[in-house]
Amino acid sequence: MEIVRKTKKLGQDDPRRIVHSLKVGLALTLVSLFYYFKPLYDGFGDSAMWAVLTVVVVLEFSVGATLGKGFNRMLATFVAGGLGVGAHCLATLAGRKGEPILIATFVFIIAVIMTFMRFFPKMKARYDYGLLIFILTFCLVSVSGYRDDKVLKMAHERFSTILVGSCASLIVCICVCPVWIGEDLHNSVATNMEKLGNFFQAFGDEYFEVSEEHDQSSENNKSYLQGYRSVLTSKSSEETMANFARWEPGHGPFGYRHPWKMYLKIGNLTRGCAYKVEALNNYLNCKIQTPVELRGKIQGQCKRVSLECSRALKEMASTFRKMVRTRSAIVHIDSSKEAAEELKTLLRTNLWEEADLLEIIPAASVASLLLEIIECIEKISEAVNELAKAAAFRNGNATVLPEQPDSIHQGEVQNDSNTAMPVPHVAIIVAE
Repeated sequence: MEIVRKTKKLGQDDPRRIVHSLKVGLALTLVSLFYYFKPLYDGFGDSAMWAVLTVVVVLEFSVGATLGKGFNRMLATFVAGGLGVGAHCLATLAGRKGEPILIATFVFIIAVIMTFMRFFPKMKARYDYGLLIFILTFCLVSVSGYRDDKVLKMAHERFSTILVGSCASLIVCICVCPVWIGEDLHNSVATNMEKLGNFFQAFGDEYFEVSEEHDQSSENNKSYLQGYRSVLTSKSSEETMANFARWEPGHGPFGYRHPWKMYLKIGNLTRGCAYKVEALNNYLNCKIQTPVELRGKIQGQCKRVSLECSRALKEMASTFRKMVRTRSAIVHIDSSKEAAEELKTLLRTNLWEEADLLEIIPAASVASLLLEIIECIEKISEAVNELAKAAAFRNGNATVLPEQPDSIHQGEVQNDSNTAMPVPHVAIIVAE
């Protein structure tokens, strides 16, 4: 039952996995026809099995990954097969005794050069699979040609069957419920910004513990406060998705030569912000805590900074996901800067003159981190605007309207005299 439950959950988490499994089965069935029908089998013979093997290794989950592997496999097979035939012809000129020596020399040189090329970062990122297939095909054609004189026919059959297998994989992958890895990258970057926004939405109430419904909302806050952790480990997946996205043809809002590299820049800036968020989160569980009454002296400004950072990140995530070009997040960034200036002014005064130094360090560190995070969010906003220009996001008109307080917050903050101060709220409506 445990296996059934996990299988069901795996399919429910992403139904595209089920569709992909069906696509692989369909592609293999189509290519297997070369074995079942005699006219097709007579044309390729036992080499038809290469078409089946090609489908197994080439057909990936996304269109970009399939195109990349298919292109690498076809090009490497074609070039290496031609060089293998050439090496065989040259080796035969040396006679029966000199032929194996020349073939071994050619294999050594090709293997050394191609293997070393795999260490170049750009080559490894885009052509590593192709270089591997190049070595395999060259060795297969040149070495086997020593015992088999029909080396040209063998090279032709290998390339033809691999071409058939690759084309079958591409047709099934693109025509049957295609999965565009570029869209996944786009949504992933937006989701990461949203997760950081959720953290700041919950941080103020959780750290200052001023919400009247703190106990009831604590569990919900904790889920928001832990969501940022996945952002810290997103670098590898984003780089992989960006690499595969470059192989994809223009589709939907993602045109030809879409600036996928700029997504990596936004991702790096978002992770940089997430590392500061992790430092901020550590102060929630710090053994040495600033007393609540001392924290209350900077509570108003810190909560306002946290709230405006949350709104800026969520606004950026929303417009970015919709591919709308606005500067609406700047409104919240400017508001956070105003609160930051008030916080700086407050910190310059003798705020905790009679307090124990060890007790005030955590709260002062939290305030300092919030000030640094504003700069991080501003850099993210600039990078998003650069991408919006380069990718020709459609323009949207931003209208500033009064907004009701967030349900997770009380809509008021406390100043150092413990009197309630209203926090300005704005909502950004984007008109397409």
